[in-house]
Amino acid sequence: MRVLAQPAFVLHARPWRETSLLVEVLTRDHGRVGLVARGLGGAKKHALRAALQPLQSLRIDFLPRGELARLLQAEAQDAAPLLAGDRLMAAFYINELLLRLLPRGDVSPELYELYARVRHELTDARALAWNLRRFERDLLDLLGYGLPWDAVADDQPVHAATRYRLDPERGPVPDPRRADGSVSGAALLALAADREPEPLLLAELRLGLRDVLAAHLGASGLRSWGLMGELARVRTRSQD
Repeated sequence: MRVLAQPAFVLHARPWRETSLLVEVLTRDHGRVGLVARGLGGAKKHALRAALQPLQSLRIDFLPRGELARLLQAEAQDAAPLLAGDRLMAAFYINELLLRLLPRGDVSPELYELYARVRHELTDARALAWNLRRFERDLLDLLGYGLPWDAVADDQPVHAATRYRLDPERGPVPDPRRADGSVSGAALLALAADREPEPLLLAELRLGLRDVLAAHLGASGLRSWGLMGELARVRTRSQD
């Protein structure tokens, strides 16, 4: 049965054969869907090919066929955000994270709305780090991996002055040794309250949430993590 006029965002697209694309989209009512877009060669198909780019908001018609559906029609709903530098890298990271953690066909209109929110927030360079941490927190919740950010395993409250390590299954665990990668209670309480913390605490959340995500990603990390690390090293060398 054909699916008509389905709202979707493009997560990834790559060439396939001579004139086709393999496209991964996040739809509102059908979750993540893999599509084959055929016959995109020639000037008449230029607009369609241009629309099938990451971050683009679409309305699509497709025909489900096993693992990969056939794209019948796609119409851009707006202009995708024009991003560069850190914001472009952040978009790459968000899309890669969804492709790795979200199975095809796992329906979640809330996840579609979350993606719409963070896509819009990518245009705000000043709050980029905080918006990414909020996205990671909310993504974990929607995938069923959410943690009690303001309480430890025995339901005792997190204390601002205490250091914690983030256990992917149990949540915050007190860390009296204050090991590398531990997170202050103040940072966790800010995350739980949806309140942007100061930059030092925000950096702690980045490392703590990465450890949680890595546990769910398995042995293979994200390509975007390596690229972001390399970008940071290049910046450090340029400042020396």
